[in-house]
Amino acid sequence: MPRILVLLAHPQLEHSRVNRALADAARGAGAELRDLYALYPDYLIDVAAEQAALKGVGLLVWLHPIHWYGMPPLLKLWLDEVFGFGWAYGPGGDALRGADLWLVTSTGGAEASYRSDGHNRYFFDAFLPPYEQTAALAGLRFLPPLLLHGAHRASDADIAAHAAVFADRLARYPDWPELAELPECPACAVPTDARPAD
Repeated sequence: MPRILVLLAHPQLEHSRVNRALADAARGAGAELRDLYALYPDYLIDVAAEQAALKGVGLLVWLHPIHWYGMPPLLKLWLDEVFGFGWAYGPGGDALRGADLWLVTSTGGAEASYRSDGHNRYFFDAFLPPYEQTAALAGLRFLPPLLLHGAHRASDADIAAHAAVFADRLARYPDWPELAELPECPACAVPTDARPAD
């Protein structure tokens, strides 16, 4: 059974019915869960500890709400510091190569707001390229995201159903029918001179 690590990044988890339900579902499915805001309220990330936690992971899950069309600030800082050159990408940076990355996220806006005639102006997929390219650069296969729109107005029954899907997917990973049809991670070889010498 591949090792599953769920990184939870919600700056106000006590106010989130969706992310609390998904965190409980992850624990119930036997996945490891790291709550970044609980671990690092001071934003001082222990890079060595985080890299050790990622060792041998088969599925890395980023669980967070969408903030201004991207990830919350602590997860972005975590990414900046933990996915280092020579560790996650670049020459010798193959620590995560061959694993999968799964974005599990929610939006405050309704699905209809993510259309060309909605106030967000674009379909949600338009905001995914930074995630996809981050995965590719680190040698991770980017899996189709699990998304819940309109989290603020979702009913308890809708949230419970969404959490049940999440738990089921975690419990069955990697036995997902669509994974057989997904291409391998694209090659993104970073040249040795991409960074100045120390």
